[in-house]
Amino acid sequence: MTTNKPQHCSVKSRSHACASLVFCLCALMMISGCAEKKTPVSWRGAGLSRPVVPATITAPKPRPLPDESVDPVPELQLELPPPPPLLAVRTAPARPRVAPAPAAENTAERPEAPVIAPQMSDAEASAARQQMTFSISEAEKNLARSQGRTLNATQSDLATKIKQFIGDAQSASREGDWTRARSLATKAQVLSEELASSL
Repeated sequence: MTTNKPQHCSVKSRSHACASLVFCLCALMMISGCAEKKTPVSWRGAGLSRPVVPATITAPKPRPLPDESVDPVPELQLELPPPPPLLAVRTAPARPRVAPAPAAENTAERPEAPVIAPQMSDAEASAARQQMTFSISEAEKNLARSQGRTLNATQSDLATKIKQFIGDAQSASREGDWTRARSLATKAQVLSEELASSL
């Protein structure tokens, strides 16, 4: 029979490794000491602690000097003024707060702010008027298709915005601001098409 030497070496090296491990663990336990006898160190308030100062510090009395030609050193006592109070004390009551008198209202009417609109030629104004009229009619037609139907929250919000844009466009057209009227009417038309597609 033949013995397998590599296995024998591996068993021997394993036993040495286990013995080394056990030795290290025992040494670690001996170095660390007993856990029950150790007092835990608390660092929680270490930064907040202040040294304790004795209430009164008295200096030892000096011995009289045999030579009277030298003036004796007088005793020094530390006299500190009392600390200022932490809270300021008011001697007079606080003044009551009085609401300011309302400003006198202007009886004169303010003039309306001028409308700033870009200058358009007659042909451009006519084209803007036609496009506004077409957009408003399309928006009203799409809005009419939603009448009588139950609308969800999104559709109801769209219908409210469409009506607002139509009203603003008509107001701008009465003021002669055809550019703004056309823009508002186009917005109403786009939203009405979105409403119609969601029905």
